[in-house]
Amino acid sequence: MNNKIELFEPYQGFIRGNMFPKIFDQYGKVYEVKPMNEQAELLTYIDIYDFALIDLGLYLDVYPNNTNMLNLYQDLLQKKNEFVTKYEETYGPLTKMSKYTATSKWNWLMNPWPWEV
Repeated sequence: MNNKIELFEPYQGFIRGNMFPKIFDQYGKVYEVKPMNEQAELLTYIDIYDFALIDLGLYLDVYPNNTNMLNLYQDLLQKKNEFVTKYEETYGPLTKMSKYTATSKWNWLMNPWPWEV
């Protein structure tokens, strides 16, 4: 199955809670996300791409041979990883498994948590 599936762009899917317009059911007002600073903006992009990857992953659980969706999943994963790298290079590790956690010392607890900034 390689049919083209109609999808929202990642941000639009994120604020609607669904990447698939044909099954989107408006359940309330859709709010725009407006980060207050660069750090919050990077975290928002990470959240947006995480959401899109989870939603596409659920689709791929049902249709694992859809090469268009598999390719899109890989593209979105690459974009998400670019934002994670940029965030971690600037603000420190997001998880204990980050390559920025154990450099010359254990950095996991050294930076403020994202919600403390």
